[in-house]
Amino acid sequence: MDRRFSEFFNPGLVKRVNCQVLRYKGQVFKLSPEADTLPPFTEAIQSAMDACILTDVTYDSRQVQPGNIYFALPGLHTDGHQYIPQAIERGAAVIVHQYELDHYEPEVIYLQCSDSRFAMSPISAIFFNEPSKELGIIGVTGTEGKSTTVFLIYQLLTLTGKKAGFISTVQYRIGDKEEWNPEHQTTPEAPTIHRALAAMRDYGMEYAVIESSSHGLSPRTNRLGDVAFDVGVMTNVTHEHLEFHGTWDQYRSDKANLFRVLDKVNHEKALRNGPLNEMGLRLPVRIPSFSVANADDPSCTYFANATERRTYTYSIHGEDADLSIRNLEGTDRGNSYDIWVRATGEILHVQDNLPGTFNAANVMASLLVVSGLVGLPVTDLVPLVPRLRPVRGRMTVINRGQPFEVIVDYAHTPSSFETVLPPIKKRIEGRGGRLISLFGSGGERDREKRPRQGKIAADWSDIVILADEDPRGEDPMELLEEIAAGCSELVRGEQLYLIPDRPQAIRKAFSLAQPGDVVLLLGKGHENSIIYKDHTIPYDEIGEAEKALAEMGFTN
Repeated sequence: MDRRFSEFFNPGLVKRVNCQVLRYKGQVFKLSPEADTLPPFTEAIQSAMDACILTDVTYDSRQVQPGNIYFALPGLHTDGHQYIPQAIERGAAVIVHQYELDHYEPEVIYLQCSDSRFAMSPISAIFFNEPSKELGIIGVTGTEGKSTTVFLIYQLLTLTGKKAGFISTVQYRIGDKEEWNPEHQTTPEAPTIHRALAAMRDYGMEYAVIESSSHGLSPRTNRLGDVAFDVGVMTNVTHEHLEFHGTWDQYRSDKANLFRVLDKVNHEKALRNGPLNEMGLRLPVRIPSFSVANADDPSCTYFANATERRTYTYSIHGEDADLSIRNLEGTDRGNSYDIWVRATGEILHVQDNLPGTFNAANVMASLLVVSGLVGLPVTDLVPLVPRLRPVRGRMTVINRGQPFEVIVDYAHTPSSFETVLPPIKKRIEGRGGRLISLFGSGGERDREKRPRQGKIAADWSDIVILADEDPRGEDPMELLEEIAAGCSELVRGEQLYLIPDRPQAIRKAFSLAQPGDVVLLLGKGHENSIIYKDHTIPYDEIGEAEKALAEMGFTN
């Protein structure tokens, strides 16, 4: 998508981005976000800006192509301002920066803003012609359950005949097929978000479902600040990412921005496949706007109060809600349960193929979203539930004929451990099976959770094996010792093992497993690498587990 700078750059952009100065061809133009007009440009400057063709937006100097807008972003380990010369050498036409520079190339346009990272969102949205204003947008936030709920909503919309795309930690669909997400970021940076939404719009999709992390919803990153959400979903809010947010209250507040924005967005949207008037012009369609929240979570009321939109609720523990679970039974293949529908008093029987009893909650959230969007009663959607596929790396069962169970899951927080481990332990203890849990913790992330992870794992597991997850800049063994501090009652060398090398740790777990046991591999799930201080290694947890089983002779 190419844009002329002169059509792209206007007073509205200056206001949204908080541009302060434009520099071009040796001239400096002061900008005011309050002004309704741009400063007077000379005829030569205006002509040059008319001729400047913009081709894309990027914040990685290594990916710059001729005509790109390059955002110089301050970072934790480096500063994008240092790479402005490389970006220009690769053909950047516009540089968005926040610090004064030592040198300005006369043939490059420089936009100085108060915060170049914040500016990246509105500029990306405007560059791609505001794609979220031509799609029904559903955002899903929460500490756990986001990826699965996104995937289930997308599938349900598709099964009801709607054209939908999605963006999640695990996968995305922006065109004709589902693809794996190669990044570790839950919510990508703003250029990636708006580029993906533009692809969905241009492909003729009606809806986009976006996994919305607390980082992405925070104004500090502003990754989702210019997405016109119509529906917001909260799965739960527990202890996570305090290294970024500072406090739990701030973490929760940043997540609640998803609900707050529902009151600020115009939900009249011109869908690409929407109705046309007699002149052949697209007529706006009103997208239903509402929120969905987990009634079992203590923050449910907080989120409901963050928006004036109707909040629908669901409960897996029998709480008073729009949808409430009765008689939940789980197996290693899925769940069987009854849903009480408050609006009609009906009780609907549901059978899903999503291992993990907690997935019943994700199913209910998805049913409420799709029912509200397409106008079908939950009764009509329940028969579609058995057709819903699980997410790779989320309670994924690996069976190659071995006499013990192997399950891969992405659980990496204390609350997700409390959700995943107890049902498995209770399911197998009647047959005398043991639970062997293997996990680590992310480096340069919330350190307070590490001993809590260890404590929960020790409470529910017979054997705990600690291994690398993503140590990043930390010493791997020191990180594992912080987790082990919570496993004080376990005997090292018998019930507790610290083996940083994850493939080696998996083989140790399998060697200890006996018939009837469950080996639970936690924390990596779908991810395709392990990040160390000075290198990153390719890694596939499911593939590694299958390889280790094959070495033991299990290949069926």
